[in-house]
Parts: sequence; structure tokens; C-alpha cells
Amino acid sequence: MKPSVYIESSIPSYLTARASRDLVKAAHQQITQEWWEHKDRFDLYVSEVVIQEITQGNEDAAQRRLTAVDNIPSLALDEEALALAQKLVSMHLLPDKALLDALHIALAANNGMDYLLTWNCKHIANAVMRPKIEQMCRIMGLVPPVICTPEELLEF
Repeated sequence: MKPSVYIESSIPSYLTARASRDLVKAAHQQITQEWWEHKDRFDLYVSEVVIQEITQGNEDAAQRRLTAVDNIPSLALDEEALALAQKLVSMHLLPDKALLDALHIALAANNGMDYLLTWNCKHIANAVMRPKIEQMCRIMGLVPPVICTPEELLEF
């Protein structure tokens, strides 16, 4: 059985974006493309929240993002995931403005994902917030996913 990976919105964004002039973003894009070449080692999932986010913005860019995740199963947002997301925000583990980020975490945890893959290091893959998020998942009776970037999940 392959490990399961929830693909957060930043992944298809970095995967399909035009090459950035920003060196850090360009490196993230390259790492994402390298990881994507080995994605068959995992069972991938997105969610309706991801689909909603990646359809925003430039129409051509949105279409490239949608095409990238076209054959990936989508997890539905349910009451349990919504409750966990609201708890993460109400307990100030994530700021109020980060409800969508909390939804990604909740969807991954509620659906038993092994990993949550993201480049969002402000609210999701954040070393300060991660232990608190994991603790809340456990309090809610869930096994938290390993929150990581593609760089951390590269297997050589």
C-alpha cells in the first residue's frame, strides 16, 4: 500500500507556474517538478477546497493547475473536517484569516492522510505551529498527517 498524500493548493500552483525570477520561488518550482516526476510512489488526493482555490486567478494558469490535478481523487468537505478547522482557528492555532489553510489540515487529518504536501510555510508547514496543530488533531481523536514540503518528501 502506498502512502497517501493530500496535495494542498500551493503544489499545483508551483508545479504549473511560469518560471519565477525570484530565486527561492524558482527553486521551489524546480523541487516541485522533481517531486511530481515521482508522484506515482504515493496515492494522491486533493479536495474541493483545493479545486476552488486553484480555479481562481488567470484563466490560463487556472486551467494548467486544474489539468495537473485532473485525475486525482477529491475529498469532500464534511462536518467533522469543518469542526476541526474551526477549532484550529478558534483556539488561535491558526489566525482567523487562515480558515482555508485550517480546512486543508482538517481534510487531510480527517481522511487519514499520511502526508499533507504544501509550500505554505506561513500557516501550514510552520515549525512553530505544527506541534500545536498535531496536538489538536490528537485531542480530536485523529492521527495528524506529516505536514511537509516536496523537498522534505523527496525520496532518493
